[in-house]
Amino acid sequence: MSRADLVVGADGLARCGWVGDDPEYRRYHDEEWGRPLHGDRALFEKLSLEGFQAGLSWITILRRRPAFRTAFRDFDIAAVAAFDDADVERLLGDAGIIRNRAKVEATISNARITRELVADEPGALDRLIWSYAPAPGARPSALSDVPAVTPEATALSTALKRLGYRFVGPTTTYALMQSAGLVDDHVAGCWRAA
Repeated sequence: MSRADLVVGADGLARCGWVGDDPEYRRYHDEEWGRPLHGDRALFEKLSLEGFQAGLSWITILRRRPAFRTAFRDFDIAAVAAFDDADVERLLGDAGIIRNRAKVEATISNARITRELVADEPGALDRLIWSYAPAPGARPSALSDVPAVTPEATALSTALKRLGYRFVGPTTTYALMQSAGLVDDHVAGCWRAA
């Protein structure tokens, strides 16, 4: 294991090396990342934010998450699905979020697909995503052991794309799996490692 695989905070706890010394990253790592997350709204939010993250660092999204929540009505699926062209323009003028037209429009389109998916079957997005959770595997001993893509993430990406979702490539869906706790990629030695 490399020294960069773990970082020890001022509190004496060893954490995954990607945390660095950023307090918000540390909070996210300790309280959210890798913990099982359920619920259509909660998973729609994660899926949306992971889509906005494509090509950017996660800390950029994390720091803007409060603004994203405000701009996207707390990721209420029905509310976002009802957004129109005026809302797209409003969002593109909001300096608190990532102002990328393709990502904004994809989030609204994805909300419409999700609204239809869960209309007659609440929990359908949750069940769909969690149906691709892999069997628990060996704990990564180093950050280099953590994959960017897995067969399960590729299969989830394919299933979502088949439904019409956008910005859900395999790297994005694997990041979703990590953040929503479908996989536990805390490296050995991290205090959060199960």
